[in-house]
Amino acid sequence: MDDSCPVSRTAAVISGKWTILLVRDLAKGHCRFCELERSLAGISPRTLSLRLRALEEEGIVERHTYPEVPPRVEYQLTAKGRDLLPIIEDMRRYGIQWLGGADDEDACRPAGADRDGAGALVSA
Repeated sequence: MDDSCPVSRTAAVISGKWTILLVRDLAKGHCRFCELERSLAGISPRTLSLRLRALEEEGIVERHTYPEVPPRVEYQLTAKGRDLLPIIEDMRRYGIQWLGGADDEDACRPAGADRDGAGALVSA
């Protein structure tokens, strides 16, 4: 990896397995661990925990722990994480156009995410 190349550095951040899908799911707002686990069929709890921790360390996701019994933990995107949403939207459009993805404009868009006036993906 070339540390001076911004494309290479960005690819290193988002290339981890499940990373893009986690960011996509967090686009709708805050989520609890169990909600993310349900939405990402096939991810193990250990892998989900490791990916969330790595995204926290990278400053893409923030974790909020609430002092309740039992403890409640929620995750949400930071500003840095939300800036990845246009990349994910472009990937969705590319998949539809070139890889035979769903024709539905809302395919793969997380619940609660919508477009702004310029057509960019935003969270509600």
